[in-house]
Amino acid sequence: MFNALIVEKDEATGETRAGVQQIDEGRLPQGDVTVAVEYSTLNYKDGLTLGPGGGLVKSYPHVPGIDFAGTVEASDDDRYAPGDKVVLTGWRVGEIHWGGYAQKARVRADWLVPLPEGLTTRQAMAVGTAGFTAMLAIMALEAHGLTPERGPVLVTGASGGVGSVAVATLAQLGYEVAAVTGRPEGADYLRDLGAARIVPREELAETVKRPLEKESWAGCVDAVGGAMLARVLGQLSYGGSAAAVGLAGGADLPASVVPFLLRGINLLGIDSVMRPYADRVEAWSRVARDLPMDKLEAMVRPATLSDLPGLGADILKGQVRGRVLVDVNA
Repeated sequence: MFNALIVEKDEATGETRAGVQQIDEGRLPQGDVTVAVEYSTLNYKDGLTLGPGGGLVKSYPHVPGIDFAGTVEASDDDRYAPGDKVVLTGWRVGEIHWGGYAQKARVRADWLVPLPEGLTTRQAMAVGTAGFTAMLAIMALEAHGLTPERGPVLVTGASGGVGSVAVATLAQLGYEVAAVTGRPEGADYLRDLGAARIVPREELAETVKRPLEKESWAGCVDAVGGAMLARVLGQLSYGGSAAAVGLAGGADLPASVVPFLLRGINLLGIDSVMRPYADRVEAWSRVARDLPMDKLEAMVRPATLSDLPGLGADILKGQVRGRVLVDVNA
């Protein structure tokens, strides 16, 4: 028997409820590898799943948690043996497949990545899907020519999980980072992560009035989307790129084609869910190498399985700063 956070649905009312239960390993879904989970995280999708409507979940009962890190307990795949440390992000785990909010998980071997040398399971989930996504965004920007010499890099939604890791990593790599936040009280937090400049959200919240504005940013990690991203596109330097990773500001993009035609900018969509194995290995290796681990603890808010229903509501309200690290054995 082991502990798991189970979300159940009342078929009569359509309402969902979440609570910690003890369950038997026989209830785990099919898969090649059984993992003794040590840590998971709280992400926006998890908040939706824990909410009254159940988010993206199609069948119940369900175990949320879109990522986890732990130790292989049993394996039918030659690539993994008992005792191996592994990490998982993506593949709709925690959405259509039981996820990381349990002390055990069973998944397909193809979904796992060996934990990089020098990274602990706790550190991996302090970074989690948000940090993994931030690293994918940085890798994409660099593949399109971004270097510290090109100029400052803007990070929107900087107080959130993706934004926090992006700010810290870019600063560690020598970039001048401008961090966008709607929380004046969070400015010191972002400066401690390495932000050279704090940009109030209001400066970028206005609807686009001119398709081209002053060239202000060599690149952008955008965790907001919507009208803010449209505004940023007109401020990118010639040949600059924006890596879009989130839809908190909406899926619509009220942008003009002019910045693409006259400044040759690039809009890069970052998908962290169905990512090829080689990309996942490279991104996690870069996390282990480039993320300033001394800054990691400042981003972390510890949590237990029983804390998650309340924290899920908070993350949907934009009230969670940094990374929520879930110790599933606490």
